[in-house]
Amino acid sequence: MNSRAFAIAVPIRVALAGLAVACLAVAGYCALVSPASAAPADAPAYVYGTADLPLMPGLRQLSRNAVVFDKPSGLVVEADAIGRGMAPAAVARFYRRTLPELGWREVRPLVFTRDGERLQLTIRGGRGRASVHFDLVPG
Repeated sequence: MNSRAFAIAVPIRVALAGLAVACLAVAGYCALVSPASAAPADAPAYVYGTADLPLMPGLRQLSRNAVVFDKPSGLVVEADAIGRGMAPAAVARFYRRTLPELGWREVRPLVFTRDGERLQLTIRGGRGRASVHFDLVPG
């Protein structure tokens, strides 16, 4: 390698090393402040986009299907979750027992209201798993 090529290669290597260190520092910072790392493993999970709509233990949220809008009239959330080895009746029992403790009132089967909000749950099952569709709208 001639001296001119060496003079160019060294600053590029130094710059790339600096960039790698910066990326690692940002990734470490993000891991420290991420909400998932801040919560204990046994902390209750909530439906994406909500602060107090619990996700039943054993359900896993399908985040790719979540839709959240914060409108002037209120919050709109549509989300889906699935759980293996769960009976739909058990899921319904969980929400019928848990939601009234959080101020929700069941006005029709699996339709709840609270403070100007309406929550409808659609629970389905089959093939050893249950799925839940959460539909939260103003009104």
